[in-house]
Amino acid sequence: MERLRGKRAVVTGAGSGIGRAIVLRLAEEGARVVISDVEEAAATGVASEAEGEANGEHLVRKTDVTDSSEVEALVGTAVEEWGGLDIMVNNAGIGVAGTTTNTSEEDYERVVDVCLRGTFFGMKHAIPAIRDSGGGSVINLSSVAALVGIADRAIYSAAKGAILAITRAAAIDHVEEGVRVNCIAPGTVDTPWIGRITAGYDDPEEARQNMQARQPHGRFVTPEEIAAMASYLASDESASVIGACMIVDGGVTAR
Repeated sequence: MERLRGKRAVVTGAGSGIGRAIVLRLAEEGARVVISDVEEAAATGVASEAEGEANGEHLVRKTDVTDSSEVEALVGTAVEEWGGLDIMVNNAGIGVAGTTTNTSEEDYERVVDVCLRGTFFGMKHAIPAIRDSGGGSVINLSSVAALVGIADRAIYSAAKGAILAITRAAAIDHVEEGVRVNCIAPGTVDTPWIGRITAGYDDPEEARQNMQARQPHGRFVTPEEIAAMASYLASDESASVIGACMIVDGGVTAR
């Protein structure tokens, strides 16, 4: 399928995991993508993978999403190089294991900065560009942690819950401008993030198995499954999907 032929997209946190999968799927469906990550080498590697996809015209920009000027420049890259922007995927995020009582203030600030502030800056700068381009789609990455209680993820849950709330508010604010704002709530996805989270436990392998066991369908969600949902939300097929939280979690929230 090439349902995104001619679309211009930006994906943050695109150097690995879900972000990488989204870039490859959007490229496969014909979009041109600005591939952004705080690690430029990782983003460049993903760009090399995307070169063989349908469109092949992609750009790389190192970006710290907690810096408004850098996010503004990121969006500006698409506008300057391609004349506009149709799709913004605010995927960059981090998480820490911890409860409200044992999470450090430093970890609190970092998680909220990257997840929530980064998503806010992405919308702040991308929505006007998408509006001026004739309309399009903003896709934010929330989590099932925004919808149900997940043990030992207090601040991550708070940040992802805020992303869900700001998604719905922005959807109402900008629907008349032709900008659709939605979010995806993944379950536990098999990405390098799992290794970083479990490394803090006494038995990382046991922690990994426990994370997998809480998935009713018995496995981790794949990054490609999240990318498929992102591609749908980016496409004109989802024209009436506005302010939605699209759950891809293997049944976690059905319990």
